[in-house]
Amino acid sequence: MDRLSSCDIIITGSGPAGLAAACLLAANELHVICVAGKAARKQADPRTVALMLPSIRLLHKIGIWPGELKVDTAALRKLRLIDDTGNILTAPTVTFGADEIGEDAFGWNIPVERLVECLQACAERLGVTFRHKDAAAFRARREQATVRLEDGSELTGRLVLAADGRESKMRATAGISALEWSYDQAAIATSFGHSAPHCGISTEFHKTAGPLTTVPMPGNKSSLVWMETPALVDRLMTLSDQDFAKRLQFEIHGKLGLVSEIGPRRSFPMRGLTATSFAKQRLFLIGEAAHVVPPIGAQGLNMSLRDAALAAELVSDAVAEEADPGSASVAEAYNVKRRRDVLPRQAMVHTLNASLLASLAPFHSLRALGLSTISQFGPLRERIIREGLAPQSDLPRIMRA
Repeated sequence: MDRLSSCDIIITGSGPAGLAAACLLAANELHVICVAGKAARKQADPRTVALMLPSIRLLHKIGIWPGELKVDTAALRKLRLIDDTGNILTAPTVTFGADEIGEDAFGWNIPVERLVECLQACAERLGVTFRHKDAAAFRARREQATVRLEDGSELTGRLVLAADGRESKMRATAGISALEWSYDQAAIATSFGHSAPHCGISTEFHKTAGPLTTVPMPGNKSSLVWMETPALVDRLMTLSDQDFAKRLQFEIHGKLGLVSEIGPRRSFPMRGLTATSFAKQRLFLIGEAAHVVPPIGAQGLNMSLRDAALAAELVSDAVAEEADPGSASVAEAYNVKRRRDVLPRQAMVHTLNASLLASLAPFHSLRALGLSTISQFGPLRERIIREGLAPQSDLPRIMRA
C-alpha cells in the first residue's frame, strides 16, 4: 500500500471534529489520511467552545485532557438564562447547576484555536498522514472510495469521513442535498475582561434580536457570543474597544462589573443547514457538512464531536469483526443514530431563536411559560440538564461516564 495515496480511512477537513475522528481511528491502528486543505495564513479566531462532559471524556481518552489544554480553559459550573426581551410577560431567570446532577462542572470553555492545535499534535503523534491540498470530489466504487484532490491526484480508502464544512464538496459530489436557511441575525465573537468574578457561571441574556452569551474564561475574563441584527452588528464592529466595552457593560446590566480588555472581534452570519442524509455507502458526513445550528445552548461542536465518536466506533467495530466499514448497512446505522440526536436539537435551537425574533405575543408567552415550568419542576430540570449535555440514548461508548 502506498501510504501517501491509499489508506483505510480518508478524512476531509481538519477542524476539531475531523481531527478528533482521525485521532480515534489512528488510536485503533487504522491508517488515516487527513486532507487538511492548503496551509494559509488565517485570521485569528477569537471563538471559544463550551465542551460538555461527554466531549471532555473523548479528549481524555485520546490523551489531550487535562494536560496542557486545561491551562487555557475555565469550568462551567452553572448555566443561567435571563429573559431580557422587555416584553410584558417575561420568563423567570433560570439557573442550572452541575451539582444538581452530582457533577462539579457541566464542562469547560476552551479556545477553538488551542483545541485544534492540541488535536492536530495528537493526530501527528498517532501517525495520521496529512495532505495539504483541497479535496475536489468524491467517488464511490464497489469496494473503495476515492477522493480527487485539486491537483488531480487521487486518494483511495475504504471510507471517507467528510468534515469539510457547510460548503462540503464531498457532500455535493456524493449527490447528497441539504436544506439551508438563514436568520436575520449575525453574531460577534470576542473576549473581554471584567472587574467582578464570573464564579463559573455562563449566562444567556435572551434579547429580542437573539441571545447574548457570556462564558467563563480563566481569571476575570469571559468569552462573548452576541447575536444581533446584521445592521447593528456592522455598527458594533466599527466601535472602538472602549465604546464597545461600554455598550457591552450596559447590555449585560453590569453583572460582571467594569468591562475592559476587549479582544479581537469577528462577526459571522447566522445560518442553518441539515443534510437530507448524513451518510451513504463509503461516505459519512461529520460536523457542519451534516448540520449547522446557531450558537445557542452549546450544541454545535458537541454534536459534531458525537458525529466523530460514533463514526470511529462503527468503523472500528466493523474492522474488528472483519466486516466492511464502508458498507451501506454501516452507513445506515450512522445515519439513523446521528439524525436521532441532531434533528430534535436543531428543532429546539431553531424554536428558541424564532421565539425571540417573533413579534407576536403568543410566542413570547409560550416561551415564558416553558421556562417558568422548567424552573419549578425538579424532575423536568434534571432531564433537561442531562439531555442538554448529551443524548441519553445512542451516546458513543467513548463518551459515556
